[in-house]
Amino acid sequence: MIAPSILSADFANLAAELAAVPSADWIHVDVMDNHFVPNLTLGLPVVKSLLKVTDIPLDCHLMIADPDRWAIGYAEAGAYNVTVHVEAAADPVMLAKNLHAAGAKAGLSVKPGTPLEPHLETLKHYDTLLVMSVEPGFGGQSFMAEVLDKVRTARNLVDTGHLKLVVEIDGGINAETIEQAAEAGVDCFVAGSAVYDTTDPGKAVEALRLKAAEHRVDEAR
Repeated sequence: MIAPSILSADFANLAAELAAVPSADWIHVDVMDNHFVPNLTLGLPVVKSLLKVTDIPLDCHLMIADPDRWAIGYAEAGAYNVTVHVEAAADPVMLAKNLHAAGAKAGLSVKPGTPLEPHLETLKHYDTLLVMSVEPGFGGQSFMAEVLDKVRTARNLVDTGHLKLVVEIDGGINAETIEQAAEAGVDCFVAGSAVYDTTDPGKAVEALRLKAAEHRVDEAR
C-alpha cells in the first residue's frame, strides 16, 4: 500500500494534488499543533474539506498534544484511519475504543526513539502501527534505518497471529529506502517528496508500489 503524504503537496491546490494520485491506497494527512511537534500544519477543517473532494481513504496522523480529546473529531468527520502517538495519549486503549465507536480505524504511532515492547498489549486494540522513520514534525528528512528492528518485531507478531494490524512506516521513504522497509515487512508506505516532488505523482506512486512488491518478503517465510 502506498499513502502519499500531502505534507509535501501544494497546500494551495490540495484538491488537484489528491486527484493527481488516483491509485493511492490512502492519503496521508499530517496534523501538527506546534505543541507535540514544533510545526503547525493542517487541522480538522481542512480534513473535512478534503473528504468532500476525494474517495481515497484519509489516513490522519495526529502529531498533537491531548489526542484523547481531539482525535475523535477526525473519526466522526469521516477519516478512515486516525493515528495517535503513544507518547501523547493518556489512555491509548480507551482512545482506540472511542475511535472505533466513532467509525474509524485506530492507529498507534511510535517515534524513532520509542521502544515497541512496552506497548505490545496496547497494540492489540489497534488496527495500524505507524513506525516513524524520522523525528516527527517536518518533511524531507533522511530515513533512519535503525527503526526497522521495530518493523521486524511487529511483522513477526502479525505473522504469528499475536497482533492483527497494518504495519506502516513514515519518513524518508523513496525509491531506495522503500526496498529496505519492504524487506523488513512493512505493509503501507507513506511517501511525501518522493511522490509530490516529481513531474508525475501518479506514476511515482505506481513506481513505489512496484519497488515495494519486488522486495516484500512473503508472509509465509
